[in-house]
Amino acid sequence: MQEIRLSNKTNKLELDPYSYQLQDVESPELFREMFPYTETPKIAFNYRRVPENMPEDIFITDTTFRDGQQSRAPYTMEQMVHIYKLLHELGGPNGMIRQTEFFVYSEKDRKALEKCMELGYEFPEITTWIRANKKDFEMVKSIGVKETGVLVSCSDYHIFHKMGLTRKQALDKYLGIVSDCIEAGLRPRCHFEDITRADFYGFVVPFANRLMEMSDQSGVPIKIRACDTMGFGVPYPGASLPRSVSGIIYGLQHYSGVPSEMLEWHGHNDFYKGVVNATTAWMYGASAVNCSLLGIGERTGNVPLEAMVFEYASLRGHLNGMNTRVITEIAEYISKETGYEIPPMTPFVGENFNLTRAGIHADGMLKNHEIYNIFDTDTLLDRPPKVSVNSTSGIAGVGYWINQYRKKKGLEPVDKKSPLVRRVYDWVQEQYDEGRITIISDAELTRQTELAMEVE
Repeated sequence: MQEIRLSNKTNKLELDPYSYQLQDVESPELFREMFPYTETPKIAFNYRRVPENMPEDIFITDTTFRDGQQSRAPYTMEQMVHIYKLLHELGGPNGMIRQTEFFVYSEKDRKALEKCMELGYEFPEITTWIRANKKDFEMVKSIGVKETGVLVSCSDYHIFHKMGLTRKQALDKYLGIVSDCIEAGLRPRCHFEDITRADFYGFVVPFANRLMEMSDQSGVPIKIRACDTMGFGVPYPGASLPRSVSGIIYGLQHYSGVPSEMLEWHGHNDFYKGVVNATTAWMYGASAVNCSLLGIGERTGNVPLEAMVFEYASLRGHLNGMNTRVITEIAEYISKETGYEIPPMTPFVGENFNLTRAGIHADGMLKNHEIYNIFDTDTLLDRPPKVSVNSTSGIAGVGYWINQYRKKKGLEPVDKKSPLVRRVYDWVQEQYDEGRITIISDAELTRQTELAMEVE
């Protein structure tokens, strides 16, 4: 019989939610109307809205050394240790980057993990992602790791078509794996793979219910990572399951009693919704969002960690100790040390993210940076706004570039109408009048500026 209880969250009397049981269907539920495959996936609405429930404690977890290595050349041990140090510095003293996960399949990865543990940082806590067997559990425990990820695929695409199991067989297998993990003395983190194509009430909720029962019985916290493996999640209020991010987070809390601190969102960016979906997960009850540096990850990538740093600050009004200037250091290190090419338009880290080429924009920048710069990028990211000079930059663009150059030299700024700016501008215009089509390089502008200054 259902009971009426006083909720310690809403302080209202609530009727115990319906307890969903496993639906062990004979054929897979593939939601073909929503995912027709030969057409664009459909976003359906049922107009059922769930309440926002942002936890008091929200934070970031990292998968740079796991998912982030699946789509690029692997990092060396030295690179992994250095990046881990930078993650620690970026996360700050309050551990805003709470955890980072490692592979442990290769000797190189294990050595990197051990070297990082030797640093003795509390944050990010080192966790792993391993194959689900007792041998690997014992190996991880011997290293000193306390938590590990366990893959528990949830959609019928995986259960029927990849593993060749029924839902009941998959559930029993997963529960056995989690039990082995607990027996080995580890905290399980269950990766609900492909949750945005899974039968939420027929498999996800019954499975989560069993995990919460195991957690209560064993006294071991069991974390659930809701994995939007294919990027199908949508943030829109009233969207239908299984694609509704708010519906997934609310349902896991309301129907399965998963605490916020045990609930984590792991998204992908296949449909350009990685960041907004992660933010939605925070807003509806998940404490953690799982990210990778620069968004590097499988296919279109994961949620960029640096994006969620600024999402946190925008939502909470402060950085809670995070050192955002380290973001630039991280981007430069990964780019120069590993040869990874960061797309120039990438927010916060791309070469051109705060660069303007339009003369009218440069004129505004000369008068006040706030007109065309998103925030004080010099203070927050050690990236002063820049202009690139080409045929459309105008005298204002040339003047702005010259003043940035003079600032580095400790010289006073000049007006865009000054003879110095006019001489350099005339040279630029001459280049394009003669048929040039490329931008003017910084080296060329430096040379022409120095020549013009000699004339003064």
